[in-house]
Amino acid sequence: MIRYAKPTTVDEALALLGEDRWRILAGGTDFYPAQGAKPFRDNILDINGLAELRGIAETGEHWRIGARTTWTDIVRHKLPSAFDSLKAAAREVGSVQIQNVASVAGNLCNASPAADGVPALLTLDADVELRSAKATRHLPLGAFILGNRRTALQPGEMVTAIRVPKHSAVGTSAFVKLGARRYLVISIAMAAARLVVEDGVIAEAAIAVGSCSAVARRLAGVEAALRERPIDEALADAVLSAPFDELSPIADVRGSAEYREQAAREIVVRAVRSATGLDQAKVAA
Repeated sequence: MIRYAKPTTVDEALALLGEDRWRILAGGTDFYPAQGAKPFRDNILDINGLAELRGIAETGEHWRIGARTTWTDIVRHKLPSAFDSLKAAAREVGSVQIQNVASVAGNLCNASPAADGVPALLTLDADVELRSAKATRHLPLGAFILGNRRTALQPGEMVTAIRVPKHSAVGTSAFVKLGARRYLVISIAMAAARLVVEDGVIAEAAIAVGSCSAVARRLAGVEAALRERPIDEALADAVLSAPFDELSPIADVRGSAEYREQAAREIVVRAVRSATGLDQAKVAA
């Protein structure tokens, strides 16, 4: 017989996870569509009663985002400008109704190549907190998502938080999404850029692209090409001529691999220009 449980504490939830096989229900925005008309075969662990898993807190070394924190929570919370790309991505997660209930951790655990929150979190060097009844461990986000619908979650574990180190929560950032239409769309390609600019020169660059490979990727070649460059119109050429070796573009009904590769270069340019303020300067002029 299929069991349903709605624990009121994290410890209770972890104890249940350690004794049987469960599917975790949080926001439910992907849970039910993925299930479709198929009969339930796993027990259902409803974590919506775990208030301690929702919210954003600043600690000594990290910004901590609880697993049940919604995208609307992200948009509304006062955060450094380095999080602007994450806020922009949050506004692209389905409709406002979806953003009100969908959880940040759910976006990661679904492990879709088109998960809107992943590129921005990658540029923030985020890690994922995984807890079981016996231990707590932290994995870099890039090591947590293994492929389409595949993560590093072990039996008995649950994501309890996403952490952003404070040393990465600096600079300015931007997010650009390309889809077949403006709103309520799965991305063809998306890019996040976080830049630290000192005296008109890029001192630090973090660039990530999603929906162009089985998993979102940081682009080390582009980051290297941008570092120590002045903020001017030549930044676009630096991006376009840099290697995009980390990408293995996928092909599907939304776009070919060739189109995605070219699109990725263009939207990275747009994200970089937006993060540096070049686009705003051009408009102001």
